[in-house]
Amino acid sequence: MIVCAGSVESFKFAVPIGIGLVESAINLTKILSQNSSNLPSKIIFIGSCGLYKDGKILEIYESKIAVNDEISALLKLSYSPIRPEFNGDVSHETIITNSSNFITTDKKSAEIFFQKGYFLENMEFYSVVKVAENFKIPCVGIFCATNFCDENAHDNFIKNHAKAKEKLEIYLKSKGLI
Repeated sequence: MIVCAGSVESFKFAVPIGIGLVESAINLTKILSQNSSNLPSKIIFIGSCGLYKDGKILEIYESKIAVNDEISALLKLSYSPIRPEFNGDVSHETIITNSSNFITTDKKSAEIFFQKGYFLENMEFYSVVKVAENFKIPCVGIFCATNFCDENAHDNFIKNHAKAKEKLEIYLKSKGLI
């Protein structure tokens, strides 16, 4: 099953589940619950992402690990009883996705996220991973980078978004997924 956020990030071959952590969790749970007798063998979430430090714009990245780490916690302005399940014990090649309802536009915060081992951010992927785990379904995120997480993040997202969607479709076709 291929899913996407929806709205501006819609694809004709993917089921839209909503933008952000809450909508995506609620809607994906509803979809899977309604089809509980015929669950998919895998969930593939597709979408755009921002890069924290390394990587290339308009490149495709795959991730199976997601965390929900907020900038306010980095700045010691908040805390959460929810602890990231990622403990840092993964290979260097593993791409860890950080999800939040906000897009990082502060380069210093992006650097700290990168130092924590996070490579990219996508608003929905953490929710998708958690719902998939709940239903015991393997999950992967396939992302095309539209921007770095800095003061130009939104402008670069807008500039690169259409091309990123094209590249995602080409990639999925090349892998035989659509």
